[in-house]
Amino acid sequence: MGSTASSGDRRGLTTDDYVAGGATQTAVKILVVGHFAVGKTTFIGSISEIEPLSTEETMTQAAEAVDDLKGVRGKTTTTVALDFGRLTLSERVVLYLFGTPGQTRFVQMWEDMARGALGALILVDPERLADSFPVIDLIEQYGLDYAIAVNHFDGNPERAERALREALDLLDETPVVTCDARNEQSSAAALTTLVRYLLDRAS
Repeated sequence: MGSTASSGDRRGLTTDDYVAGGATQTAVKILVVGHFAVGKTTFIGSISEIEPLSTEETMTQAAEAVDDLKGVRGKTTTTVALDFGRLTLSERVVLYLFGTPGQTRFVQMWEDMARGALGALILVDPERLADSFPVIDLIEQYGLDYAIAVNHFDGNPERAERALREALDLLDETPVVTCDARNEQSSAAALTTLVRYLLDRAS
């Protein structure tokens, strides 16, 4: 990956920004997925130790006619390709985070990005649970293990984990955590839960 120019007043990014040094490190590819406007870009932006690569564009009237904005507040931009970030968990493990667009018209891109991924963190809006069904179906179709991160939005009451599990028809072993995608520590805790689950599955 060559030098990448950033927008606005952000500095230019080079290969060294995206590839951490150290021959002993193990790179782990993780997908951050979810339906439209669930907070994937915000999540990666809150936790990435590098300037995240984002492909957000301002929504046009044409996009509003295609994308369902019901239940979405203040949504003015949308991801048109992917979000990318990096998080080093230890001297030996570094996560590369790939955020997918939420719209169904980008499903082919999801399939391409799923190749080589160890697992997925599925962000869920507790007020739009039905929108998560196609996302979960796709991740299961790709054969990826996953955890559910319920992105708690301001003003919305928290839902009991048991009720969420029943509504999403999850297996008992599937991790479910509540997070705030804007908060670094909260996002880190959600990813840590996923990684621990993946390690347990691999052992």
